[in-house]
Amino acid sequence: MAYEFIEIERDGDVGILKLNRPERLNAMTNQMSVEYSEAFAELNEDGAVGAILITGNGRAFCAGVDISRFEDSIRERDGETIERPKFRFNWVEYALGAKPSVVAVNGACIGAGLTRVLPCDVRIASERATFSIRFVRVGIVPELASTHLLPQIVGLQAASDLALSGRTIDAREAERIGLVLRTVAHDDLMPAALALARDYAQIGPECLRETKALLHANAVEQDIRLVMQREGEALARRRGSAEQREAVAAFREKREPRFR
Repeated sequence: MAYEFIEIERDGDVGILKLNRPERLNAMTNQMSVEYSEAFAELNEDGAVGAILITGNGRAFCAGVDISRFEDSIRERDGETIERPKFRFNWVEYALGAKPSVVAVNGACIGAGLTRVLPCDVRIASERATFSIRFVRVGIVPELASTHLLPQIVGLQAASDLALSGRTIDAREAERIGLVLRTVAHDDLMPAALALARDYAQIGPECLRETKALLHANAVEQDIRLVMQREGEALARRRGSAEQREAVAAFREKREPRFR
């Protein structure tokens, strides 16, 4: 698929997705939203890709939804027929079950920009990055399961403060509350994110898939026996698997395992 507002490339076993509307601070249009989902899926379905890295071109990661989409919503409410983007799949569910994803937040990550990175596994921020889930400030409410994911990531109190105020925080505060894994100097952002993505890409894909599924299923599970049951079932599936056999052989042969 050809993309107008997204760039994709591959660096070894890491697939890189770049938001590419820098003159508009990568603000999301309907077309760009569809392209984002499709490009992510393209990289996820590439057998040579072990992890996905997402970032933005220019000085912003994503400044949120393009104002034209707000105007469309108003016209639609007033009775006008507006063509909505057509997605092949639920992107949030897809991302939660996909290969490991690392986000390199290079600048402003606002509104819909933030909600699109919450389903990803790890976020690293440039010291120049800022964050806001500012939906209440434009008269709407958060979307893309962010009212579930944000409290999971930062806790209910911090999520409530951000969502109810719509305020903007800097990278250091984002790190303090756990929204990002760490903050780095701007020039170190992509090397740090690539190193992390490469580390994940070295792991067996089936083992990663099962581990992600356990994390997302068990993070909010209150029944500890069910948690352990899921773990036991997954462990039974992994025992004697091709990936485990390769890991044992690599240990015996004093080499790094080759899972791809």
